[in-house]
Amino acid sequence: MTMTQTAKPRARTLGLPFTGRTGPFNAITDVEGITVGFRTIVEETPRPGRKLPVRTGVTAILPHSESPTPVPVYAGVHRFNGNGEMTGTHWIEDGGTFLGPVMITNTHGVGITHHATIRWMLERYASTYEVGDFLWLMPVIAETYDGVLSDINAMPVTEADARAALENLSSGPVAEGNCGGGTGMIAYGFKGGTGTASRVVTVGDKDYTIGTLVQANHGQRDWLTICGVPVGKHLQDNTPQSQLKERGSIIVVIATDLPMAPHQLKRLARRAAIGIGRNGTPGGNNSGDIFLAFSTANPQPMAHRAPALLALDMVNDEQLDPIYLAAVESVEEAVVNAMLAAKDSGGTPHDRLRVDAIRHDELVAVMKRYGRHADAPAMP
Repeated sequence: MTMTQTAKPRARTLGLPFTGRTGPFNAITDVEGITVGFRTIVEETPRPGRKLPVRTGVTAILPHSESPTPVPVYAGVHRFNGNGEMTGTHWIEDGGTFLGPVMITNTHGVGITHHATIRWMLERYASTYEVGDFLWLMPVIAETYDGVLSDINAMPVTEADARAALENLSSGPVAEGNCGGGTGMIAYGFKGGTGTASRVVTVGDKDYTIGTLVQANHGQRDWLTICGVPVGKHLQDNTPQSQLKERGSIIVVIATDLPMAPHQLKRLARRAAIGIGRNGTPGGNNSGDIFLAFSTANPQPMAHRAPALLALDMVNDEQLDPIYLAAVESVEEAVVNAMLAAKDSGGTPHDRLRVDAIRHDELVAVMKRYGRHADAPAMP
């Protein structure tokens, strides 16, 4: 799947009153050097010998995408509710960095995606990994569960699928909704999936960007809150999907070009919990709410080739409050963008149920009842 702007209106275009200054694409790719790629797999009939269709995929996020050599990035992680997986996090906790792309797929696709990502990195950075150094790779692979709308037990994601996401990396607008790893996901009983947003903050005399990408597969219908309005209480249509208990998760990736040390990035990652909480979830028992924050600032050589002493810039902690707010706002908006971009899924004779996307006109009507709808601005 190529990187295209979704045809459905995003939150701000629809007139939802989200606050904060966005980057030009209101996307994680507003952070310079970050590219995103997708591989989307949609099959409306089951594979031979199977009973359910496949609707799944892989999402790839690559920092320092133009570099011919791997560039470590400082990072921090937070586990809000742990019923999920994100590989490489033990070293992020201890070493404060990771290397290579961040990949997001379905729960049963983590292993093959990990394998494919290592192979891709060995080929992409062959000059680094073929010189006889004793090196290893621990890419970051995260997941959410798409077994309601996809035949997850068919293990449909292949090495070729993961590599396709990595080979279609692009900057600029980011596709949302039913794409990549978000293809088969459900959020608050509506169709969920991939969403993104960004914020620009001024620190000192310079602008910096905080960009977020989510794979939204969490929440129950009656929890849903948008811009402070209890939307889920009003959009109760008594169809099967609206009664779904939470069986999914949410992965949040926060990227920034602001120079931040690992302990600061860990604190930033924690704020994703407030961002998803603004939309209503308390972090359900069955949810894997796992958050990664990283900075593209302070590029360093790989540790074995770096000097004995390193120097880095680091934002003063006293400047963090507007940065935290920017992260919270971008996460909140990214989840809503994922839902607004999504399309109905399921409902074929082969499916257990159909999951509809949130209806824009019904949402706008509820927002207007609460006086929380603005004239549509000319923003991305």
